Amino acid sequence: MNVAEWLARSGRKYPGHPALFSGAQQIADYRGFAQNAAAIGAGLREHHSVKPGDRVAIFAKNTPAYLEAMFGAWFAGAAIVPINAKLHPKEAAYIIANSCASVVFCTAPLGAELTGALAQPMPVLIDLAGVDFEALRQSQPLAAHVAREGSDMAWLFYTSGTTGRPKGVMISHANMQAMVFSYLADVDAVHASDAALYAAPLSHGAGLYCLQHVLKAARHVVPLSGGFDPDEIFALARSLGDIHMFAAPTMVKRLVASARELGETGEGIRTIVYGGGPMYLADIVEAVEVLGPRFCQIYGQGESPMTITALDRASVADRTHPRWRERLASVGTAQSCVEVRIVDDAGNVMATGETGEILVRGTPVMSGYWRDPDATAAALRDGWLWTGDMGALDADGFLTLKDRSKDVIISGGTNIYPREVEEALLTHPGVREVSVVGVPDAEWGESILAFVVTDLDAPPDAAELDQHCLGSIARFKRPKVYRFVSELPKNNYGKVLKTELRRVFADEQAGS
Repeated sequence: MNVAEWLARSGRKYPGHPALFSGAQQIADYRGFAQNAAAIGAGLREHHSVKPGDRVAIFAKNTPAYLEAMFGAWFAGAAIVPINAKLHPKEAAYIIANSCASVVFCTAPLGAELTGALAQPMPVLIDLAGVDFEALRQSQPLAAHVAREGSDMAWLFYTSGTTGRPKGVMISHANMQAMVFSYLADVDAVHASDAALYAAPLSHGAGLYCLQHVLKAARHVVPLSGGFDPDEIFALARSLGDIHMFAAPTMVKRLVASARELGETGEGIRTIVYGGGPMYLADIVEAVEVLGPRFCQIYGQGESPMTITALDRASVADRTHPRWRERLASVGTAQSCVEVRIVDDAGNVMATGETGEILVRGTPVMSGYWRDPDATAAALRDGWLWTGDMGALDADGFLTLKDRSKDVIISGGTNIYPREVEEALLTHPGVREVSVVGVPDAEWGESILAFVVTDLDAPPDAAELDQHCLGSIARFKRPKVYRFVSELPKNNYGKVLKTELRRVFADEQAGS
């Protein structure tokens, strides 16, 4: 079933329910939301030859039109390629080319920046605030969305690997439906009176969470800022009430700090789902103390989006269980649509409490990586997704993350992969070798530390390397700290020992 069916149903059953908001101002009810999406779908088919299974990319900041474009593409039978608006235009251009997207929805100034990075033949660029998008809205709406099978791709999400270029994770309509059912069963209820607040990027988990709110004919609110601003969030919550939002741990930390400073209690906020990175135990304890029992936690990956484990509101708020601290430091128990196990390198199931790699299988798990059979075979084995994350299950089924076998750095809830930062730095003529690691950061969860071996004939400084990075990678991927060293520690095979680099940093911190 095409997930666009849920919007079509809500448009018929609840036509007058408020749907889309820009800040506190309603701009569409469900009849209008559904009709606009059906019209955009028709326009994509008639004017841009979008066929079922084609890819439509969105490289845009949060706006209500983002949701219309997304459902419009689904009405046309296309698959969405969501692209983080913080990416460098060269990075976005690679994703667009690799996915073979024929149409790209964008917002200013991203569209103009993208134009110079795209190769020929150019896809069609449509500004979500421009006349071309308005023309799509004015098309004669499709009488019905294009039928799709559950196995057909709906969401092609690019997640960087530890080697090579980003990989496209193929998420089907059935995968997304299972994600919605798991949310309603394991995370939180959704009612028509609720409002999904999109303070986190719609290109990631926050965008996927629009589906359960469409299914229940709830409201969709995009802050006027288009992003995360604690003062704005508190004001919208008081004005609109029953707010739901997804937030990375660093966002929760900033929200709590602002609440303490301003004396806010979280009035109007019903649920904050946190995930996307490690949450320190002290931080979530403080969050509940300041804002009350409004928090739920999820753990997932792009390959099983938002759907591996969950810690519900009662578990996050519980202070009576004898092991409540251990449970609160976990990422919860397996969600209803999946199985989770811990294995050793050979795939043998580990005993309770032992640490190994986390495996997951179930309906939400991806079908594979886009046009990458080798990566698919490595990640999906005997029906199980090998997550690359390390963890342990306790006797009650609570999963605690221990480490990541992959070297991904999670900063502010966003995945950053050392290889792409290293490759950017290595293009500087004064850099001979480099190794990038993630180190603990009280505000962002992790920050990026680069160990650099320079060419003694032309040694660059940190400011020069910082500026150099801006030429090829997103601003948020730049190292926060540089360490200039004479050599990198390596094993007998010449592989850099990143564990040793982290130890060096830890020793420095202990010494200070």
